Amino acid sequence: MAGPDFDTEIKQLTATMSTIEQVLDVAALQREIADLEGQVAAPDLWDDQANATRVTGRLSALQGQLERFASLRSRIDDLAIMVELAAEESDADAAAETEAELTKIKKAVEALEVRTLLSGEYDEREAIVTIRAGAGGVDAADFAEMLMRMYVRWAERNKYPVEVFDVSYAEEAGIKSAEFAIHAPYAYGTLSVEAGTHRLVRISPFDNQGRRQTSFAAVEVVPVLEQTDEIEIPDEEVRVDVYRSSGPGGQSVNTTDSAVRLTHLPTGIVVSRQNEKSQLQNKASAMVILKAKLLAVKKAEEAALKKELKGDVQASWGDQMRNYVLNPYQIVKDLRTGFETGNPQPVFDGEIDGFLEAGIRWRRGADKAAEN
Repeated sequence: MAGPDFDTEIKQLTATMSTIEQVLDVAALQREIADLEGQVAAPDLWDDQANATRVTGRLSALQGQLERFASLRSRIDDLAIMVELAAEESDADAAAETEAELTKIKKAVEALEVRTLLSGEYDEREAIVTIRAGAGGVDAADFAEMLMRMYVRWAERNKYPVEVFDVSYAEEAGIKSAEFAIHAPYAYGTLSVEAGTHRLVRISPFDNQGRRQTSFAAVEVVPVLEQTDEIEIPDEEVRVDVYRSSGPGGQSVNTTDSAVRLTHLPTGIVVSRQNEKSQLQNKASAMVILKAKLLAVKKAEEAALKKELKGDVQASWGDQMRNYVLNPYQIVKDLRTGFETGNPQPVFDGEIDGFLEAGIRWRRGADKAAEN
């Protein structure tokens, strides 16, 4: 690539970064970080563990966001220097290295630019993710656990705190369902495109005849509520069941009826919580999640998108939004966006940014088409 092309590319990248800086409001970001750092330094921070977790989690996420922006801008500045040195020395190897760096930077800027597309009412919220095993028996339960691990690994890669609320383990392997929160700005807007039915095709490790098995799992994503999001639920609309916690745990697990299951009778929405030590704590936490789900339903009804936001999917044939095929060939393909990869293992290890970015762009296009 000739020098003038590098110059044009760098100018375009610089202009895009300026736009991103305005949309992210970097100055406001820095002020919020300073405020959160002051709260973290308070000696009584951990007197309220829930608030401390929220504050430290948001601080970590915002610091990471600001660091990614600053690092990317620095790389663009360094790229300009690389271009000058390569031109002065007429070094082919240096020119090739510069071109490779340009490609990497363009990809990183595109990924950061996707954040500017998250402008929905709740997009900036943290997310509550629910995964349910669908059709497919033990393979579906195993697949549900694979998906949970995929999202948790994605959060870990981005240094986002994860809080597991409830896991219902299947008898033979995997999980029947799981519910967890990802505490990061824009987690809801980013992960909401994952809502729907996911389909796995593979040689079943649970079939002694080695037959190929198709299984399904449903993913639901709702935003975490804030104190200003008031939604009233009459007591008579909620059935409360208590039971003994299950699965691995400490001294408080499997010893008392501390786990709580809330059923919202008008909608049939069920929320379970068992990770707190007391029944009252689990009930309070479950109520927060129930309100979040009802808020999502309300928002979905207003926008005529109930199925998408609520995650009201059957987790069976004809309903899938993404295929994970491990046999007779290997591919992961999103049926809405067409984005795909021929290497499923990194996807299951949390490398899903390409699918998320494609989904966000696809949704933005669908929203514009609906407006028109």
